[in-house]
Amino acid sequence: MSINTSVAASGTTSNNSLTILLGRILLAVIFLLSGFGKLTAIAGTAGYFGSLGLPLPTVTAIVVGLIELLGGLAILVGFQTRITAWVLAIFTVATGLVAHTGWADQMQMINFMKNLAIAGGFLVLASSGAGALSVDARRG
Repeated sequence: MSINTSVAASGTTSNNSLTILLGRILLAVIFLLSGFGKLTAIAGTAGYFGSLGLPLPTVTAIVVGLIELLGGLAILVGFQTRITAWVLAIFTVATGLVAHTGWADQMQMINFMKNLAIAGGFLVLASSGAGALSVDARRG
């Protein structure tokens, strides 16, 4: 009976690790693409940020692009996952509050709600950790 319990426990752990890996990949994709896009089109990104009234739009574009790109990479590989997930959760809520508050426009409301949902995913990841298939697991 203990063998069956061991096998069942191993299967659960394996399934959980794969599920967490899939979740990390899905969360990382948008940040990797967005960060890369911002960093390869600084002028356009800075123009957009300037139109939102953000200070130092070029510097802000670089900082935001780096947060997204490096944060996305960290989540993807599972490096410093709990900390990165907290940072990206806060960043994602802040982004929603800065860029998607025109709630009379249904698309802005949907984008804001998507930001909240992504932040929720990061909070779950911050709580669960990166799983066995991660840099964090290899380091620990």
